[in-house]
Amino acid sequence: MAKTEPPTSRAPRPRWVLHVQAQFWRVLMGIGMMLHRMASPRPPKPSFTRTVPTTVSPIKGEFKLQFYVPEDYSLQKRMREKRFPVVVNFHGGGFTLGQATDDARWCATVVREVGAVVVSVDYRRAPEHAFPTAVEDGVDAILYLAEHAESLLIDIERVAVSGFSSGGNMSLTVPLRLQGEVVPEPHDAETPFGMSPAPGSTDNIPQKALSRGRTLVNVRRELRLKAIVAWYPSTDYTVTREQRRMTCVRKDQELPAVFTQLFDESYLSPPTMDMSNPYLSPGRAPDTMMAGLPEDIIMFTCEWDMLLAEGERLRDRLVKLGKNVVYTMVPGVPHGWDKAPNPLRPTPGVQEHYLSACKELRRVFHEELPEGAIERDMEEDDAVEVSSGPSRTSHTFGRTSFSHTSNSHSRNRRRSVVN
Repeated sequence: MAKTEPPTSRAPRPRWVLHVQAQFWRVLMGIGMMLHRMASPRPPKPSFTRTVPTTVSPIKGEFKLQFYVPEDYSLQKRMREKRFPVVVNFHGGGFTLGQATDDARWCATVVREVGAVVVSVDYRRAPEHAFPTAVEDGVDAILYLAEHAESLLIDIERVAVSGFSSGGNMSLTVPLRLQGEVVPEPHDAETPFGMSPAPGSTDNIPQKALSRGRTLVNVRRELRLKAIVAWYPSTDYTVTREQRRMTCVRKDQELPAVFTQLFDESYLSPPTMDMSNPYLSPGRAPDTMMAGLPEDIIMFTCEWDMLLAEGERLRDRLVKLGKNVVYTMVPGVPHGWDKAPNPLRPTPGVQEHYLSACKELRRVFHEELPEGAIERDMEEDDAVEVSSGPSRTSHTFGRTSFSHTSNSHSRNRRRSVVN
């Protein structure tokens, strides 16, 4: 793989300096997210928590999984008559800030609208744990759920992953890394994900027996990722921050350099590392790996985001590979627009897009609208939707759905970003 220049020309700061700076911003972000969750209707707290020992990463430790479950979960757990689909979520924060409960509104919406169990992952963060620890923890989270599916009442043949920003990156890189951990059938050349195990994948997960004679090998054969929901993901670190900023149409809406420098110096260590690594830059993964991703990929990008251009490039690659891509560019919003720290009300338009993603998850999981869900009857093809910003027109081209603004000036600006 070709190496690219480091993401910044600055000399890397000592790790302890990054640690102090990260702790400072974690406190402030925690306050901001507390205000975000205060807006009515308030999202629920996690239903329960599990602590997962790490096995994939050579750096041993543990992390927590926060579970959000449907109202009938306890009843079904006693009756043992139902298995729930599961959505594994990865929070944002540049791999450095944030926590699993930051996406509580999204998690609650998925539980209500899809009838799924949502598991939000408190993966280990940089600078304490640089690349690729977060991705390896994400793989461990999915393997843990697969191994404990019976006791957790989840259906490991109906698994989706979601994520926001850096978590959106993980929603793509974790499935790529998982390809190296799924054990193929004896004498089979391919795994259930469509490719041979990745070179260098670890073999240190114990082949322990599970309940009712099921083995870890068998569990991994049964595991099926059905969909990815990626919210404004970072997808290509071969592009420098300066190059990314040049593509943003609203300079006043860019993520400040104080954050991006902290994120890059903390996670991309050493700075001379190969930025085209597919577990870092999924948009640079070879076609053989991309082909192993789930068939259904739902993507949301932001018009005023330095990550818009690389998100659209990834969309185009996935389309060429024959993936069922449902893509929406949200007009007139910056990166992370759905996490505004406003305690008085949620950001207008966010729930509309959350519901749109949930509709796709119901389709993928073959679930009917749960009782108590918000009815949302929208035409699948050529539907015109009215949002709080400019109107969006959804078109379907073959197996791929696109949404874009109806404002011609916005369309022209979007084309200039990609080109």
